[in-house]
Amino acid sequence: MSDLCLFDLDDTLLPIDSDHAWGEFIVRIGWVDAVEFARRNDAFYAQYQAGQLDIHEYIAFATEPLRARTPAQTEAAHRQFMAEVIAPQLRAPALDLVREHQARGDLIALVTATNDFVTAPIAGAFGIADLLAVRLERDAGGTITGRIAGTPSYRDGKVTRVQEWLAERGREWADFDRISVYSDSVNDLPLLERATDPVATNPTPALRAVAQTRGWRILKLFD
Repeated sequence: MSDLCLFDLDDTLLPIDSDHAWGEFIVRIGWVDAVEFARRNDAFYAQYQAGQLDIHEYIAFATEPLRARTPAQTEAAHRQFMAEVIAPQLRAPALDLVREHQARGDLIALVTATNDFVTAPIAGAFGIADLLAVRLERDAGGTITGRIAGTPSYRDGKVTRVQEWLAERGREWADFDRISVYSDSVNDLPLLERATDPVATNPTPALRAVAQTRGWRILKLFD
């Protein structure tokens, strides 16, 4: 029977926060007022780091520039974002770690609090087929509404989303002898606590302290 492996994305497999980087990118390409957007984006990022993010409020803010543009415009911008921002951050140690679990035959998912518009191409770049990201609600015509569809994959919501994903495959947590979870953040404690092999990966000081207290493995993928 295969093992289960769950990866966080931002500051775990990537040495940057892709959501925050997307915000910086759309400032650079002139989609938003630089000063005001950067101020609000930085404030939301600080809330996230402190574990105090209102994710529904954040998604309404973050999708405003997407809702103001056509799908062709947003897709072209994301291709540029991937080439200029994400591709240089795809580091060999992270790619090798994913390949190692794939070679073992593990069931793998990327579980992130960043939305599916930003992260779907990034999951593809890592070769991870199953992405559990914040799902942006879309109307009948496919237009992003600014709301979240279903349970957001943030904090305890990550556990819920993984359970739903497993249930779709006729599986549950108890089916796996080994469950590996890689994350940098205490926001992911609910998911890390489900693991038989929790790995504090490039951990924040807060998560490092928890990992040291509990005897969890600490992994540094990046300098």
